[in-house]
Amino acid sequence: MNRFNDKERIALRLADIQGNILNAYGKQGFPKGRAIFLHVEDGEKGRKFLFDFYERVTTAVRWKSDNPYAPKAETEAPPRPPVTLNFAFTFNGLLALGVPIKTLSMMPPEFMQGMRARAPILGDTLPEGALENWDEVWKHEAQAVGPHNVHIMALLNSRMDPMTGEPVPELDELTGEIRSFCQIEGGIRILKGHGAGNAEYQDMSARLHKDEATGQYTALPMEHFGFVDGISDPVFEGQFLIEDEDARKVGNGKFVGDFADEESLCDPDNWEPLATGEFMLGYPDEAKELPPAARPNLFSTNGTFMAYRKLEEKVERFEEYIEETVPEFAQVYGIADQTEARETFMAKFSGRWRDGVPLSLAPTYEKWVEFNEQNQDQVTRRPKLSQFVYAGDEDGSACPMSSHIRRVHPRDMLGPIPGSGTILVNRRRILRRGLPYEDKGEDGAHERGIVMLICCASLERQFEFVQQQWINYGMDSNAGNDTCPLLGNRPNKDTKFVIPKDPDAGDEGAPYICTKLPQFVETKGGAYFFVPSMTSLRMIAIGVIDPT
Repeated sequence: MNRFNDKERIALRLADIQGNILNAYGKQGFPKGRAIFLHVEDGEKGRKFLFDFYERVTTAVRWKSDNPYAPKAETEAPPRPPVTLNFAFTFNGLLALGVPIKTLSMMPPEFMQGMRARAPILGDTLPEGALENWDEVWKHEAQAVGPHNVHIMALLNSRMDPMTGEPVPELDELTGEIRSFCQIEGGIRILKGHGAGNAEYQDMSARLHKDEATGQYTALPMEHFGFVDGISDPVFEGQFLIEDEDARKVGNGKFVGDFADEESLCDPDNWEPLATGEFMLGYPDEAKELPPAARPNLFSTNGTFMAYRKLEEKVERFEEYIEETVPEFAQVYGIADQTEARETFMAKFSGRWRDGVPLSLAPTYEKWVEFNEQNQDQVTRRPKLSQFVYAGDEDGSACPMSSHIRRVHPRDMLGPIPGSGTILVNRRRILRRGLPYEDKGEDGAHERGIVMLICCASLERQFEFVQQQWINYGMDSNAGNDTCPLLGNRPNKDTKFVIPKDPDAGDEGAPYICTKLPQFVETKGGAYFFVPSMTSLRMIAIGVIDPT
């Protein structure tokens, strides 16, 4: 019997939670996004802005949907809107809007400092001069108070016209309403300076595929390096309806079964959802504690913290390295077919094949082909992509110890013995939101990457730990000072990535070592935000935080 069934379940007040916390909009029919950043010059006008747009904010109340991957909804669920709207605030933004110091003094230090001030911790100072290459809108965040500080993020997500691949008109209409308020009311203004063209806002879009037969566009769950993305998001208590949770928690919750029993990995009774307090404020976390947050409790409850990060992917640099390295890798590994060699090499970098199948389930090219032949139904296939652990692969011969997915989510491999340690990992999980972006300047500049929106209850314990210790430091992956082969920075030219050989395949000798890894991803800006509940948002808008 599932031990969790005997416990009282948490029922979240969905109407009090902003929708972008619980929902990854990009997976639910909103492949277009837009982030608008505002500076508050007059606190009263800033509060009026929030008050006027309050009724437009999208909550976590579940919608009706034909998408089999969308969360199950109640019978009387409302229809999906054409565009969603959500708000988040920097520490300076809360100050500018008049939130009392008594309340803000309880905020965690990393949120108060902000992302740019903590760039050395995050590895954002590399390569040399990296901070000077941030988008113009983010270069002023090192100043405690200034006329160009980001105060408010208005985050819009939009449905798409399938015949044009463009956002629905309501996206520009809502953007126009925000722009008009700033121009007419004053006291609050949009901050420009995004990308090579210093745009007024940051546009985002899923990568699209056009069907030549029908002329229709569909969104692809893929980032610019060519990997399927957004597969394994944690599942926490109260996030889904019970029947939906039972399916989603397998592989994405916390494992409470026997690692030695392979069949138990697919049994829902051996999985539990993570504690709500790992991702939302006001609830107990995995340590049965409440993460640090502002007081009164009503101000923080049902909110969370968000790290907004614009990450540029150096696509040409990545592809050039792959093309230069694959022939030698193929020779060392004894792979005659260059297509097989290239796919295998990229899979070793990521820990997954490009279509998302983990190496732990399909360690060879032949096994990958076989897995796809046996799992062609997308509805039943998708859950399987998260149902694995690393017990039985302690040496990383299937999935390298330092591969990307094994670093950012070590699953069962951080305990004192193989197949244990999930308790440690459960305290570092993060919710990943966001979409790819593609910026083009008038001078021909072309930049591609991902806008990452990372939600968690503790920026320091969760996001910063993963970024600093697991991505940019290798001891937990038995990789010394070598960094993540995909996302890691490169503090020196000696950074390497080790791909072990499979001893069971009769491969004797040394592993293949990728040397002189370039830095494939560079930060282009970002900030730390507080995402309030609807109750808290209304408190901010009317200027009353503590009714006592």
